[in-house]
Amino acid sequence: MDTPRASWRNTTHDWAGTVDLDHLAHIRRSPAAFAPGGPLHLILEVVAYVADEAEYGNGGHCRITLFPDGSVAVADDGRGTDTRVDEQGRVVKKPVMATKDLRFFDLPDAPRLPDGHARRGMSVVAALSAWLVHTNRRANGSWTQRYEHGVPTTGLEPIADDLTTGTTVHFLPDAPLSAGDSDMLDDLARFAPSWPQLSLSVEDHRGTA
Repeated sequence: MDTPRASWRNTTHDWAGTVDLDHLAHIRRSPAAFAPGGPLHLILEVVAYVADEAEYGNGGHCRITLFPDGSVAVADDGRGTDTRVDEQGRVVKKPVMATKDLRFFDLPDAPRLPDGHARRGMSVVAALSAWLVHTNRRANGSWTQRYEHGVPTTGLEPIADDLTTGTTVHFLPDAPLSAGDSDMLDDLARFAPSWPQLSLSVEDHRGTA
């Protein structure tokens, strides 16, 4: 057994919670405030977490894939989302999708993303997406979980290990990307130097059937 869950130190999110419905509803009531510029801002929110990992020497590769259905996948080669076993033997993952990021969300002077808007955290991406699939590969096991507007619709579903670590966040924004969003690739290329610790690549499949 692991140490009691109540003793786990909160760094980015509160381990005591799993889903904060009020928090998610607050985001959904003000999409223009939490995702100014739409899907591009949501992508930057995800990439910021990849950059955090790389800054501390974990991974450094980030691949963004734009799909024909308007969804986006952001994949990295970091350690994977922190996943622990509590004193009752239950597997618990850090609640990054469905609770607030303690470092940013309520701070008036939150750091800015490359688009000039405040960073609020991954819960913004989950809350403002029709669906989001979080695939996590970590040294102590691999799993995937699906959310709809930030609310989990599955548990942690085990997947086969492939000897790699990292996360893939695949999501469909409420205002999905389309092939007509021609500036997206230019914007991502322009913002990439903001994260010199990352090797960032973009695959655009929006024009394919």
